[in-house]
Amino acid sequence: MEDFAAIDFETANADPGSICSVGVVIVRGGVVSERIYELVKPEPEWYAYWNTRVHGLTENDTMHAPTFDRVWRRIASRIEGLPLVAHNSVFDERCLRAVHKIYGMDYPDYTFHCTCRASRKVFGKSLPDHRLHTVAAHCGYDLRNHHHALADAEACAVIARRIL
Repeated sequence: MEDFAAIDFETANADPGSICSVGVVIVRGGVVSERIYELVKPEPEWYAYWNTRVHGLTENDTMHAPTFDRVWRRIASRIEGLPLVAHNSVFDERCLRAVHKIYGMDYPDYTFHCTCRASRKVFGKSLPDHRLHTVAAHCGYDLRNHHHALADAEACAVIARRIL
């Protein structure tokens, strides 16, 4: 796969529409052409303890951030026509669909590819697990800032370039 957008969302709580940050790495011709990171004011706007423990974001970080509809307008045109790649793409696609519904936005028919599923097929039992940081390390990427949306999207892009 030469052209794609690796994407990762972090959520404020268990609601898939509560996106509080997004990371996108755009790859064209097999080379990273753009990196995008945005904080997002989540909807609903409350943070679950466990979500904050995972990614470190709180209401103070996003209280003045733009809402998803404004953020996505800036991103959508840059990824138009590209397949989306995510590690555990079911989660990211569910988030993207939910937040489009919250804001009454038309949902384009995005094509998603999953690096987690691909890792299971390609690496099988040669890895102890197929979590993002494990697969990224196997592909030569040191994921030091796991659960930061841009770092996770970068790791996903490295994996996708290697196995998709």
